[in-house]
Amino acid sequence: MRTLREVPVGGTAIVKKLAGEGPVRRRIMDMGITRGVEVYVRKVAPLGDPLEVTVRGYELSLRKADAEMIQVE
Repeated sequence: MRTLREVPVGGTAIVKKLAGEGPVRRRIMDMGITRGVEVYVRKVAPLGDPLEVTVRGYELSLRKADAEMIQVE
């Protein structure tokens, strides 16, 4: 299974599982990123951090480490 970090710019993925624990998982879920949600990758910063995505119509920035905890298909 691949992570959100591996999705190319302009790509869309469906969230399958959140691998983080505790506050990290809570922060990701507070952004509206939960299982079954479609995530569109808009832009990746030149050094790969942050990752800018669109989730449920909202534009968000994710840390690279957080994006690696989100498993997608």
